[in-house]
Order: sequence, then C-alpha cells, then structure tokens
Amino acid sequence: MPSKKNEEQIKVIKEKLAAAKSATVVDYSGTSVNDQVKLRSALKNAGGEMFVTKNTLIDIAAGKGRLSESLTGMNALILSYEDAVAAIKALFDFQKENEKLTIKQGIMDDAVLSADQVEALSKLPSKTELIGMLMARVQGPAYGLVNVLKASQRNLVYALQAVADKQGAAQ
Repeated sequence: MPSKKNEEQIKVIKEKLAAAKSATVVDYSGTSVNDQVKLRSALKNAGGEMFVTKNTLIDIAAGKGRLSESLTGMNALILSYEDAVAAIKALFDFQKENEKLTIKQGIMDDAVLSADQVEALSKLPSKTELIGMLMARVQGPAYGLVNVLKASQRNLVYALQAVADKQGAAQ
C-alpha cells in the first residue's frame, strides 16, 4: 500500500501533467546545482518547470508503463505550460551549451514521443513566432495594395507638377 505522502505526490504529478501542454523526461545526473538553477530559470522564463520526483511516481502518474523504458537513473520532468514547444526549446538550448542532460522521452496530447521526436519539436517555431509570421503574411498583400493605390495618386501629382514646371519655363 503506497504511503500517504506518495499518494499526494502522485496527485500533484497528475495535476501538473494535466495542466502541461507537453512534458519531457530528462536524465539530469551530469548536472551541478548551478546548472539546475540556470535550467530552472530558463524554463520559468519560457513558461515551463523542472519537476524532480521518484521514477515510480512519475510512471504511476503518467500511466503505468507509458514511460517506464526511460525511467531509470536520475530523472526529471520538464513541463511546458504556456506553449507546448517553448520549454522544450529552452531545454535544448541549455543542452547545446552544457551537454550534460540526456533527453529520453516526451508526452504531448496523450502521445508518447521518442527523443528524436522531442528534438524535432524543439526546432519548430514557437507560438509567438508563428503568430508573427502569420501577421506578416496577412499584411503583405494589403501593404502591396495600398502602395498600388497610392501610386496612381503619386504619379498624378508628379505629372501635374511636370506640366506646371513646363508652363512656368515657357513663360
């Protein structure tokens, strides 16, 4: 029978997984405390969190057997709350600088992702970048239309100015 403390911890993990848009299991055994503080700060800025708990509790909370192949060693959950990709991007940025973490598996929309799939997610643009790209695409044709409409007025003004200059020179 699980202890009361473990049951409460499982409840907390389930709540965090339900609130998160994506979760990644990483082995953090090669990191120092300073590295972990930097990673937690980067994740917080990206709308995520690093959560460390027992492997068996993660396995139970995520669904018995879903992540069990990656739950060996010192593992942490990287949870992304605001944007499914933002915390994963921050995790891979940290990984590029330090090369101390091992990314094992991920969960997104009830699908278990391999390490390669999680890496592919990290290369996608974030939600704000996608919104910016969409706005640029939407504004492009409108901007061109405004320039075309203004061009005829501008050309008319230039033509009238040329006629006025020609008449002024003739007098």
